[in-house]
Amino acid sequence: MIPRHGALLAVLLALAPAAAQTPGASGGAQPVGEPQAGEVLRDREFGVSARAFGLQRDVEMFQWRRTPYGYVQEWSAGVIASDAFDPAYRNPDEMPLPGRIWWSRQVTLDGRPVSPDVLRAFGEWRSFRPSFSRLPANLAATFQPDGDGLSSAENPLRPQIGDLRITWRRLHLPPLRGKVTLRDGVWVPVPTPEAAPAAASSLPAAAPEPAGWRWRGWYWLPLALLAFGGAMALRRGRGRRPQ
Repeated sequence: MIPRHGALLAVLLALAPAAAQTPGASGGAQPVGEPQAGEVLRDREFGVSARAFGLQRDVEMFQWRRTPYGYVQEWSAGVIASDAFDPAYRNPDEMPLPGRIWWSRQVTLDGRPVSPDVLRAFGEWRSFRPSFSRLPANLAATFQPDGDGLSSAENPLRPQIGDLRITWRRLHLPPLRGKVTLRDGVWVPVPTPEAAPAAASSLPAAAPEPAGWRWRGWYWLPLALLAFGGAMALRRGRGRRPQ
């Protein structure tokens, strides 16, 4: 016959796994594995590809900038307006080539899809040097390798106003445990404390908790442990009775 405290301990151990799966403060389950990128992203204009969560093409143009000490030359990702500059220091009116971002649409985590909001919230852009073996012939006549990217400058060490410099970056995702939660079968960012009041204000008032609801969570554990301790004390007391 199993002692009373042993039976109670067996019940506690049996219920513990179910309690561990109860949603916590984050509102949902936590991931176990690492996010996976399920597709190859391509910049078809330049023949650049990467299996990543995102692919970004950065384009900079060599331009004039006016400072309190005169005009200087620098790389800029946007057009520097030069209408008020001296005629000898005018920049091109527009970027001849735009920058672009390609987002992966097949990201999974533990076999479930990941919301694009997760990529934007936690993604980290990292530079890489792609292979230019598939660079189209017309672009190969204009661009040449320069560091990790390409440059239209005839001499990359001495670029001229209007020359372009192009580089690429891949999106990296860090471990997401504690940062995401499941919602309708999709991993989404865990709501931040700042966003919680605004989100809560848009929801209807919560219905009253039915009787006994709290026993479905961890609330039962202190009482169960107290009962277990009482059973142990009672058994010890009986063991000390004189024969």
